[in-house]
Amino acid sequence: MEEKENKKTLRTFALASFLNDLGSDIIYPIWPLFITTVLHANMAVLGLIDGLSEAVVYLSKAVSGYLSDRLGKRRVFIWVGYLFGALARIGYAFSTTWQHVIPFRIIDRGGKIRSAPRDAIIADISSGENRGRNFGLLRTMDNLGAVCGVLICIFFFKLLGYRTLFFLAAIPSVIGAGLILLFIKERKSPDKKIFKPLSLKHLDKNLKLFFLVSGIFALGSFSYSFLLIYANRFGFKLAFVPVLYLVFSLAASIFSLPFGKLADKIGRKPVLIISFICWALVAVTILFLRSKPALIAAFVLYGLHKGALEPAQKTLVSELAPTGFRASILGGYQMVIGLCALPASLVAGLLWDKIGIYAPFTFSLSLTLIAILILLFIKEKPAADR
Repeated sequence: MEEKENKKTLRTFALASFLNDLGSDIIYPIWPLFITTVLHANMAVLGLIDGLSEAVVYLSKAVSGYLSDRLGKRRVFIWVGYLFGALARIGYAFSTTWQHVIPFRIIDRGGKIRSAPRDAIIADISSGENRGRNFGLLRTMDNLGAVCGVLICIFFFKLLGYRTLFFLAAIPSVIGAGLILLFIKERKSPDKKIFKPLSLKHLDKNLKLFFLVSGIFALGSFSYSFLLIYANRFGFKLAFVPVLYLVFSLAASIFSLPFGKLADKIGRKPVLIISFICWALVAVTILFLRSKPALIAAFVLYGLHKGALEPAQKTLVSELAPTGFRASILGGYQMVIGLCALPASLVAGLLWDKIGIYAPFTFSLSLTLIAILILLFIKEKPAADR
């Protein structure tokens, strides 16, 4: 009976994730173009907005993770998070200057309060043999929703325009919130009455080192917006830019589940190394192979990077974390990345504007190589202890 309930929970989360990313990715392929061409922001402002939004994402995950463990509640953070996304997209439709989108962007990315509680539930209902697969399935549905959203964007952008598409993008997230309310049951937390704040000194040294690795990588891992703007500046027509985003999303969708399964089979760290190498190859391709076919290949590599990153990342963190504090640790981990994400995109924008279009990619490649080197020293938990 419990196994049946666990499968229903996983399927519900997968469908809700599909719907939310469907809505998000109706917007994402045209987001940097909306900010720079319709609202007339420069690249530094775009970097600031994207960096701020990423920081809000990860800070909200940290806060919701802690509160979820503290209160023994998971579901409320998840359905409210989906509603935040819907509300923000309606706000985008009414924005007439780049300053207007900032509060709505904060609300949108604040919707990520759903992530740490949801990931904690998935970690709890999984075992060491299928945890990577389950996180991979969730990421596959995220990316599949992204593919469908991009297709809607491509086919209807000229017909509907920016603002109508923003309204349309709100609908799937409202449906996702309804699914969580209808089909996810709140699980009683045995640790609620004995909850105590977690001290950093009690954390596994490998987990601390992984926090460091992820922070260094995040400092160089700027927003996807830079890749899309680069493609447009390189010569791809405006109408083709969403197709490149589709290429990335499709690659991530296809490979997330296989990478999750591979992480269960050969370990989490090797898959993370593959992910980092794929991102390094994106930078190398743009820096040294300056052609349209090579740029398309870079978007495929970017999809492989994303497909490998999240399943292995979340699996490794959840396994190194103390069991009763999984939501807090998952959220805290995302906070560390978020604190690095704000300067990452801002610095990338300043490097782009002040030094040149290739400077952000050189900077990112350097930090990625450092992160790979440190990652080699991290040890996973033995399979029997997961």
